[in-house]
Amino acid sequence: MPESAYGPTNNCIGIGAVLRARGHRVVFASEASWRGRLEALGFEEDLIDLAPPADAGADGNGVDLGDGAEIAGSGGSADADGGASAAAGQFWTDFVKETAPAFRLPTIEQLEQFIRPTWQALLDGARFAQDQLEAVIDRQRPDVIVEDNVCTFPALLTAGAPFVRIVSCNPLELGAPNLPPKFSGYPVDDDRHWQEFRVEYERLHRDLWSDFDEWVRACGAPGLADLEFIHESDTANMYVYPEVVDYTDRRPVGSRWHRLESCVRETEGGLTPGLEEFVQRADGALVYLSLGSLGSADVGLMERLVSTLSRTPHRYVVSKGPLADTYSLPDNMWGASQVPQTNLLPYVDLVITHGGNNTTTESFHFGKPMVVLPLFWDQHDNAQRVAETGFGRRLSTYEHSDDELVAAVDGLLANDVLRTTMRRIGDAVRAQRGVERAATIIEKAALHEAR
Repeated sequence: MPESAYGPTNNCIGIGAVLRARGHRVVFASEASWRGRLEALGFEEDLIDLAPPADAGADGNGVDLGDGAEIAGSGGSADADGGASAAAGQFWTDFVKETAPAFRLPTIEQLEQFIRPTWQALLDGARFAQDQLEAVIDRQRPDVIVEDNVCTFPALLTAGAPFVRIVSCNPLELGAPNLPPKFSGYPVDDDRHWQEFRVEYERLHRDLWSDFDEWVRACGAPGLADLEFIHESDTANMYVYPEVVDYTDRRPVGSRWHRLESCVRETEGGLTPGLEEFVQRADGALVYLSLGSLGSADVGLMERLVSTLSRTPHRYVVSKGPLADTYSLPDNMWGASQVPQTNLLPYVDLVITHGGNNTTTESFHFGKPMVVLPLFWDQHDNAQRVAETGFGRRLSTYEHSDDELVAAVDGLLANDVLRTTMRRIGDAVRAQRGVERAATIIEKAALHEAR
């Protein structure tokens, strides 16, 4: 059961494909707006709703908190909200657009304006899905249950099968007192504002957590850890983050936790003819620009970035997002509402990203430095971590100057030492074969062997 988001769903598709190839039966209990896409890839679907039709509309309910850069589909990865995917996640797309002014606020102010309303919506979805999930489990009788989400679903814990958790967010999700609080984007080596952020987070979320914890217990599941909205598995837990940017020197994880260096789904096909022709041109460096499906819906922001970058000598592949037809690109750019991200990344020299966890980890998987322009959720944490470890630059998404963006792009492209280092890192990350490792951990959990 992946979160109704493109990053977690693609992770689970990749892992599920390996499990299926090994002879196992894989059933997706995804949110209903994914209907037909998972079946087209050879999986079984037993789908659920996260909101009543009157609230969610015919399109269902899906969210992309961590990373909206990819979509699951028979043609491989592509940007969210394009083409046949337009129905997926419309409820959440509208929800985020309503709260989008909060993206301009400091992260501590985003807690009230964006983070708490988002948690409320997620927890409401979990409550609505409870009876449906119990029915799915009764029909399917799974040998192992895998969840990639940010909030708990009690039916998955009371099913009598081993439960495996995947974390497709920045590892600050796991928490540690000697690390910055999640969602803050604060530096590791400066704790002056950590406590203030934690106090504000608790003030805004204590009642929300208490009510949810009481409901979870009433459903027969164990209680939640303090101010946490999801359980740690007592069987096996996985999180996706390369070691070179992880926080393990300050936060050792328990024996039931497994880090996946990456979890990149193998995609079908290659580049489209027009994109391939653009990629093969010999003039200038090649840069990929993607702010995810939600960031790219801010047309004013996209137009500003495009205008600034048009004055540089480099070429850009632009993920234009759901409003692709509302703005045009100059001659040094190629763009579309959908871009096959994991097929493109091996060819580029640099990535300009919103810092979603999938795009961040995929950039390490392929060894690419980054300029990060974060908007919300763990994007701020990823942006800070990339910058403070020296693998890219973090800029203020709305307040950077044009010269700052150009200098960041030119500086990273000219840094031959960094680019060589990133290529080495990419080789090492890919060699870990995270998708296959995840499948093996799940197999062991089904046999009650994982620890």
